[in-house]
Amino acid sequence: MTRRPSNRKPAAADLTELHCTCGLIRRSARQITQTYDAALKETGLRITQYSILANLEGRQGLSITDLAQLLVMDRTTLTRNLRPLQRDGLVELAEGADNRSKALRITPRGNELLKVARPLWRETEKSVRLTVADEDIAQLRQLLDRVTSSD
Repeated sequence: MTRRPSNRKPAAADLTELHCTCGLIRRSARQITQTYDAALKETGLRITQYSILANLEGRQGLSITDLAQLLVMDRTTLTRNLRPLQRDGLVELAEGADNRSKALRITPRGNELLKVARPLWRETEKSVRLTVADEDIAQLRQLLDRVTSSD
């Protein structure tokens, strides 16, 4: 059954912190993050680090600014997430197009770890998708795309 958008305006009682849309999305995101982190635990990666490696794969030479924009992440947060990846030799920072810029590259070691982590990620992705109907996932993606592209 398809739900139609409600035309009613939210009642004053609905406009409380307990019904905060941002809070709901953040709680959901934390819960899902914990699920992926648990699945990737044996690799030593967190889902944020996996995402960085996966987004660098095939995009060698991205600047920190470009990767931060791609991930919709603050540069400072991205830099903090890059440190353990650099320390462990999974990502390296090399000279960029000019002397002032730096370019991120996934290392061969990072590619190997990504190969180990990807099947774990895929199984978790399948599991998450199985808990929600395909049409609901599609609708959720549409809604979230609409929200994130509205800026």
